[in-house]
Amino acid sequence: MALNPVVAEVTQRIIERSKASRSRYLARLDAAVPGSPYRGQLSCTNLAHGFAASEPEDKLRIKSVKAPNIGIVTAYNDMLSAHQPYGAYPEIIKAAAREQGATAQVAAGVPAMCDGITQGQSGMELSLFSRDVIAMATAVGLSHNMFDAGLCLGICDKIVPGLLMGALRFGHLPFVFVPAGPMPSGISNDQKAKVRQKYAAGEVGKDALLESEAQSYHAAGTCTFYGTANSNQMLMEMMGLHLPGAAFVPPGADLRKELTRAAVQRVLKLVAGGAEFSPVGRVVDERAVVNGIVGLLATGGSTNHTMHLVAIARMAGIMIDWSDFEALSKVVPLLTRVYPNGPADVNEFHAAGGMGFLIRELLSVGLVHDDVLTVAGRGLATYATQPVLAESGTVSWVPARAESGNPAVVGTAQKPFSPDGGLRLLTGNIGRAVIKISAVKLDHHIVRAPAVVFDSQNALIAAERAGELNKDFVAVVRFQGPRAIGMPELHKLTPTLANLQDKGFKVALLTDGRMSGASGKVPAAIHVSPEAVSGGVIAKIRTGDMIELNADTGSLRVELTDAELAAREVTPFNNQAQFGMGRELFGVFRNAVCDAEQGAMVFGFED
Repeated sequence: MALNPVVAEVTQRIIERSKASRSRYLARLDAAVPGSPYRGQLSCTNLAHGFAASEPEDKLRIKSVKAPNIGIVTAYNDMLSAHQPYGAYPEIIKAAAREQGATAQVAAGVPAMCDGITQGQSGMELSLFSRDVIAMATAVGLSHNMFDAGLCLGICDKIVPGLLMGALRFGHLPFVFVPAGPMPSGISNDQKAKVRQKYAAGEVGKDALLESEAQSYHAAGTCTFYGTANSNQMLMEMMGLHLPGAAFVPPGADLRKELTRAAVQRVLKLVAGGAEFSPVGRVVDERAVVNGIVGLLATGGSTNHTMHLVAIARMAGIMIDWSDFEALSKVVPLLTRVYPNGPADVNEFHAAGGMGFLIRELLSVGLVHDDVLTVAGRGLATYATQPVLAESGTVSWVPARAESGNPAVVGTAQKPFSPDGGLRLLTGNIGRAVIKISAVKLDHHIVRAPAVVFDSQNALIAAERAGELNKDFVAVVRFQGPRAIGMPELHKLTPTLANLQDKGFKVALLTDGRMSGASGKVPAAIHVSPEAVSGGVIAKIRTGDMIELNADTGSLRVELTDAELAAREVTPFNNQAQFGMGRELFGVFRNAVCDAEQGAMVFGFED
């Protein structure tokens, strides 16, 4: 199938835009490949330190400087359900490496925080910056130069982007990302959302809410709604960094263990000096990045990736922006209905055909690049498959199912749920923002209403409880951007705004903060740039100003003349919100971070 002309055009303009920075990146990658094993460059003292605590068999192999050594970078902790299964992975990986005559060592443990735990709390203001901390922690672990390849163990919101960002600065090494899978389905997402709204409305108490949440999040594995964590897993397959079909196999399954073993076997085939040398900096090229964006749009994935994908791409010398997302969104149909875009969860998506079916559908209409390098070999068509356990107990791959196992959950390219990806760029005199409308009804695509301005989400919730928001309005929640307080997600607002919308009011959210993959039925213009603390127009808006948010035309305006806006004072920021819960430690990040459209990252280099 010929490549869609818009996909081809966007890819080419990214290539042209990135020519200089990508060339510099690849030159540095090539210069870092003197040959494997890399530890041969170390002095005897260096090397002795590196194997001092190894098992005797491993020590001999590392000492001989002949066999590859795999660096494991793990986000394991046993508090977070998604990462708890990783506790057993290092021993599985080491055993599998020994079977291949190689070795593996844990190179680094990186922090892993859960937005579900910190949502609406002060700790949430460290969440976005944790991505860049993870990138740096990954680099620290790999800096010993003991490794010929890497396995990255991570699942959730900032962890996978941070791991990949760090890995790409060691772009001369091959990496395979190793997932752990989703928890079993609990109560339905619709039930969970209804209880949350009832609690916000004061109709049920905290005991009922906690019981509902405990039935939703109840076992080891990733949360099953389609938020950023599961968008990450989709992305790693679309970009060719997982083994095919690995994303949504549950923890504890025999197939999951064998996929982990297969990841070890595969990464060893990709090391320098071998016939299939595939450094991660070559796998992640302009076409892979475009495939990732297309997958995000086709699944209605997390809006966080309008920042994370930008940051990931820049780590490989590739320059993308929100205009690229919007151009692709116009031609990429929505092929899944997974909560919050529908009632199903990722387990139902996986059972209906999952990633293999989705990738085959996208390939069938030329919406993704097939001619890409992946960790499974050349060609994305390798991923139009699903893994199964062979009689021998090892993994084999069979073609993806011919038809959707549940057309209400996974559609086809000929019969999509929507003709476009539902992600829009908003521009106007307020600045630039993104909006995800895949779960927003048509009659809420346009909201024109007076602004009600808040400097925190708690202030909005207090106003609603005081009965001040029973009207049409646009909630302007400012000073939530990365330079102000680290750009927390504002999901605490979702039940409150949803209740007001259900009462028949026209409501919308306008913020320089985030909403992420769980953005729902209330229209939300998020990631507004420039942010308030940088003097953006959002800091000049006053309660009562008329705002128009038009997702159909891509317009975001405050109805003031240029002269009126120029005369307005910027509201000063109260930086007391930057202290407590460790937030004061991140002042250097807030001072260095770039705008959301540039990836909201603290690293200042171009490539």
